[in-house]
Amino acid sequence: MPRPSSTVVVVAGAGAAEILPRLDGLANVRAAAVEKSASELVAQAHAAYVVHDADPLADLATAWTDYFDGAATPGTLEVAVESTLAALRSGAALLPDYYVVLDPESLPPTRKHWWLGVLAGVSPSRVVPCAATAGAVAGALSRLPSGRWWPDPPDEWLRGLPRAVPDRVGLP
Repeated sequence: MPRPSSTVVVVAGAGAAEILPRLDGLANVRAAAVEKSASELVAQAHAAYVVHDADPLADLATAWTDYFDGAATPGTLEVAVESTLAALRSGAALLPDYYVVLDPESLPPTRKHWWLGVLAGVSPSRVVPCAATAGAVAGALSRLPSGRWWPDPPDEWLRGLPRAVPDRVGLP
């Protein structure tokens, strides 16, 4: 699947589904809560920004969090990594341009490290912490920073996740 011409933003966190309908009325924004995949929404949108809550890395984030919290069965993280890589290669999943993470300070510690350690460590400007209000998200959309894209191909950083230890991610 070719990269969309719109800037794709995933709003992640509690309350995203309630915030998205309020963003849909903004100029140049197409926003919607979606259940599984946002590919149809992204493909059909003719707006500068397509904003949704279907995180293509959600299963991987859960597997990584469970791995470091000791709640995963052996091999779960590795399977999630390979499934994610396969979905990215086939075009079934597409990394967004940005993640807007709602109230990251309220997240459990390991999940917070996923967003602000692992993902922000891979591409710092692509993860934007934000208050969980429509106004705050609209403000974040108006000032998204530019910066390097996600490493491509993603194989190295995704396969390195078992070594991306919470509290140490991003440290020299």
